[in-house]
Amino acid sequence: MPPRLAELIRKARRLASERDRLIEELAREWAAALRGQGLSPTDLELWAGLTEEAVRRLGKSGKVPAPALRLEAADVITKVRERVEATLGEG
Repeated sequence: MPPRLAELIRKARRLASERDRLIEELAREWAAALRGQGLSPTDLELWAGLTEEAVRRLGKSGKVPAPALRLEAADVITKVRERVEATLGEG
């Protein structure tokens, strides 16, 4: 394997690991903030919608290609939401 390709693979793995760590951290922070607030599933839908709107606005800034941003944001929002709902459901 050419050295450059191996380097890019290591970098991609490191970035993916960092992304997963950030998702876990964000989910913990949101769950801690929302715990005990008596939120309903509808409230969580609103929370997800507000987050998606913030991402849409960022996409309009032109700093990141909109399709790539939408895809990544949808994936992150889904993962964070699943973790927050699971955590809130436990407590």
